[in-house]
Amino acid sequence: MHVILDISRLLFSVHRAAPSGIDRVEMAYARRWLARPARECTFVAQSAWGGFAAVPREAVAALVEAVRAAWEGGGREAATRRWRCAAGLAAAQVLGAGRTALRATLGAHRRPVFLLVSHRGLDRAAPIMALRRAGAAFVPLIHDLIPLTHPEYARPPQVERHARRVAITAALADGILVNSAATEASLRPHLAARGVAPPLAVAPLGLDPRPPAPPAPAEEAPRFVCLGTIEPRKNHLLLLHLWREFAARPAPGAPRLLLLGRRGWENENILDLLDRCGALRGLVQELGTPSDAEAAALLAGSRALLFPSFAEGYGLPLAEALALGVPAICSDIPALREVGGAVPEFLDPLDGAAWRRAVLDYAAPESPRRAAQLARLAAWRPPSWEAHFAAVEGLLERVAATRAAERPLPVPPLALPGRAAFAAGARPA
Repeated sequence: MHVILDISRLLFSVHRAAPSGIDRVEMAYARRWLARPARECTFVAQSAWGGFAAVPREAVAALVEAVRAAWEGGGREAATRRWRCAAGLAAAQVLGAGRTALRATLGAHRRPVFLLVSHRGLDRAAPIMALRRAGAAFVPLIHDLIPLTHPEYARPPQVERHARRVAITAALADGILVNSAATEASLRPHLAARGVAPPLAVAPLGLDPRPPAPPAPAEEAPRFVCLGTIEPRKNHLLLLHLWREFAARPAPGAPRLLLLGRRGWENENILDLLDRCGALRGLVQELGTPSDAEAAALLAGSRALLFPSFAEGYGLPLAEALALGVPAICSDIPALREVGGAVPEFLDPLDGAAWRRAVLDYAAPESPRRAAQLARLAAWRPPSWEAHFAAVEGLLERVAATRAAERPLPVPPLALPGRAAFAAGARPA
């Protein structure tokens, strides 16, 4: 089996100050196959005009190291090195030569599998069809279907784009990876029209090993951390109204709230509170996108992670908090149940009174409720990348074996949702 791994997201997302969950996943895959013999993997990237091209393995290794250093807080020097590595890989002459190299790879292997683990480029059918016609089986990783299941939390163009991704996956995938059983349940109805669905593997995302976070300095007031992009789906509004209530009833040692994450979209009400509500000043602090080490230290010094999201495909912040030994208070939704098991406090994301009680209980110095969760946490085990890749490679071998026994793969007709349908208010199937 020979893997053709797309690293386009790492290549074209170097402007991000801090990684998203999908960025971390593509990084883990790049590192995994960089550690394997060169004969087992060809790295590719998609150009701005659509086609894929092979990129040099040594340049990919340099980019991965530069990105890792930047994520870990390497400062301006690391950021500059990351930009230089990306610019070198994206240069027109590299991609030009890379198209020839990719054709040679496709001709040299009987069982190539094209692996796309970010959603980037998944809404463009033609480049994927071209690889399938050349003999490669296609395996994408689907992280969530939130723009389709909860379109109210996505911008209209994103809903349309994600509907195209899912339609292309349903029509062209020879195998499918998902990060959770919750994502699988959302995806299955979209595969029904194909008749016999392609093989699918649930592979929970792993965590990168990190050194223990340094002990946080003692503070006068207990603090809580909310980690994630500031957008309506994450339900920051519940927390901000809760802290506004705390401000209206001042008391010594009132809890503090730290918000870690960039500002997203469609969140005017949330930003109005952050920017204009004087009552929150001193109690709520917006810290943007700190480095991984800084975020870990802030989490380690908190009373709990607060995760009141309405919808998630996986819930990486929850896994990260529990791996640090930090309790979590989170929404009672399937994806977070999968990650946390019986450990966290699970609450209805609309039950403000329950969240208020939980925060005040966990803020207490000798909180029995928090102690009970810490006791449950002792038996929790973080998800590992080794377990993830065992599931991945099992699926890839199965797909590759099936592909080797077939003639060139057929390209079924595609009925992709169009912009006009969404403009008219139609919901994706």
